[in-house]
Amino acid sequence: MSDCDHRVTELLKKWCNGDESALDQLTPMVYGELHRLAGLYMGRESHRSALQTTALVNEAYLHIVDCTNISWQNRAHFFAICARIMRRILVDVARTRGYAKRGGGTRTISLEEVAPVSRKRRIDFVALDDALTSLAEVDPRQSRIVELRFFGGLSVEETAEVLKVSDRTVKREWRLAKEWLSKALIRPCCDESRGPS
Repeated sequence: MSDCDHRVTELLKKWCNGDESALDQLTPMVYGELHRLAGLYMGRESHRSALQTTALVNEAYLHIVDCTNISWQNRAHFFAICARIMRRILVDVARTRGYAKRGGGTRTISLEEVAPVSRKRRIDFVALDDALTSLAEVDPRQSRIVELRFFGGLSVEETAEVLKVSDRTVKREWRLAKEWLSKALIRPCCDESRGPS
């Protein structure tokens, strides 16, 4: 754990214990990373959104500040929660704009479009969210791994830490989840209940 990661963890714990000044110190330490992640998501969105990167970060941050009942464990846990919140915001905005209807603007996307290394391709967040929801019904941990790695920007090691599994398990299930999502996103009308092999 780097000094910065350690300091973020320390501030999260202080904030959790009621130290409001810890939040003031924490904000500039995590804001840049949140903005970077939000920028990646917004740059990948398949439809032009009225939501801007800074607005996404601010909206997510307001949700986080309202989370008074979370017992923050560390930096990875913080970004895992942020990932879930940003996913919900992006999907809610997309659904509100009517892209959830069959044939109403959604399109299928390939696995490469889901992979974090593909920063130039566009993503339909509704299609991805639907696929992740379906995957969660079959294998909740694999769905969570995708959420942490894609939306949270967490490394294999950080994901393993959040889920309390080995790095090897994360790597294996990340690969299986990407294979499953690839099939689900390419053939969304097919039966997805078979799950990962």
